[in-house]
Amino acid sequence: MAENSLDKLEPKAIWKNFAALNAVPRASKKEERVIAFMVDFGKNLGLATSVDEIGNVLIKKPASAGMEDRKTVVLQSHLDMVHQKNNDTVFDFDNEGIKMYVDGDWVKAEGTTLGADNGLGVATIMSILESTTIVHPAIEALFTIDEETGMTGALGLKGGVLSGEILLNLDTENDNEIDIGCAGGIDVTATQSYIAEACPSDTVSFELTVKGLHGGHSGMDIHKGFANANKVMNRLLFKANERYGLRIASLLGGSLRNAIPRESVAKVVVSKDKSAAFVEALTQLAQAIKIEFATTEPVMEILVEPTDAVWTTVVPVRVQENLINCVYAALNGVYRVSADFEDLVETSNNIAKVEVGAEQIAIKCLTRSSVETSKFDLAYSLQAAFELGGFDVAFSGNYPGWAPNPNSEILEVLKSIYTKQHGEAPEVVACHAGLECGILGTNYPSMDMISFGPTILGAHSPAERASISSVQKYWSFVLEILKEIPRK
Repeated sequence: MAENSLDKLEPKAIWKNFAALNAVPRASKKEERVIAFMVDFGKNLGLATSVDEIGNVLIKKPASAGMEDRKTVVLQSHLDMVHQKNNDTVFDFDNEGIKMYVDGDWVKAEGTTLGADNGLGVATIMSILESTTIVHPAIEALFTIDEETGMTGALGLKGGVLSGEILLNLDTENDNEIDIGCAGGIDVTATQSYIAEACPSDTVSFELTVKGLHGGHSGMDIHKGFANANKVMNRLLFKANERYGLRIASLLGGSLRNAIPRESVAKVVVSKDKSAAFVEALTQLAQAIKIEFATTEPVMEILVEPTDAVWTTVVPVRVQENLINCVYAALNGVYRVSADFEDLVETSNNIAKVEVGAEQIAIKCLTRSSVETSKFDLAYSLQAAFELGGFDVAFSGNYPGWAPNPNSEILEVLKSIYTKQHGEAPEVVACHAGLECGILGTNYPSMDMISFGPTILGAHSPAERASISSVQKYWSFVLEILKEIPRK
């Protein structure tokens, strides 16, 4: 824990449990330690605790006295977090706990993601499970795994495991919103092998770097005009390939599908006689791009740097041209805005990662939509663009959206409580992020579902931060909701 600790923050139970959770490495698909942590937590409380064959943890707690006649509630959050760090941050996600500190009203992490998404939801449920004074109905606490990179935990949860009639998903990131719907998603991956060629003679080596971008959540932030590092880099490569005979030795941009890429690095060569003109042209283009994004990306850096390093092989010319043209042609960002919900992005794509090296090219995208047909329309559009360049295209990780139910009983309960507590109605929304409600609803179609949470900004990036005052507001909301769960 950094100098400004969380020890004095209210509510103490949530921040204590959040700190304990954040001490456990918990990357998606590497949740073994956090699963064990949660199992120990439940068993140490003497509560019925189990793990299914996928790795989801279920902890059951009986109703408090006088609440036995209320409907059973499923409290649900996911255990994994997005692991992202700044390039200049030295941090081992596999072995280190998140280093947190307080900055005014915000809890932040030192150069990494904070894990408030969805760690604050997990910590909330832990606080309810361990309390001996909170009034609540019977609870089934469901902690899913791998939400961030495929939702395989929710997808693998079998029917009949849960008996609750109401599900409270604690994975929304604006404290004045109640979410009743979300987008589905599909992974689109384009790959191609190539036979590397020897690096041409009489060339100069350069490293092209795009960094300092905002990044962010590839669903919730996709409409905000943030730059995509892969798209920015591709503009540089397109211009240099067209005019200066640039050859790519390797390229790495972005990381996770659900994070807007913040950084990209290309190792390239150009002929000596064109190197000066190459630097001048890319410097001018870099300046133009920075002016374009001055409002949304004020600290963007685009570097064109000669290096003494020697790249021994390069990508064949035709393969390189196809790569650059395909990335240029592939849509990134908003594809369609909903005609039914104001200000809701319906369909989008994030060109999340572009990797070139070791005679392999991989382009990884995450396509989202609240409309299944529109989701596949965009996915097929990407497939067509990449296949024109000789790429093999595969779809994977398909998951459904969550259709809004404006007549939800639990929605009316939450709206009433929020209005009484704050003197104004909450915003009832559908979001462009992927929530697990839609997936869980396939096996539990009669379950009444809702999603809400405290204010978290910058999720999926090292700028992630959680509002302390919002967590206090949210905690009071949660406690009142548990008291007002409808009778059976």
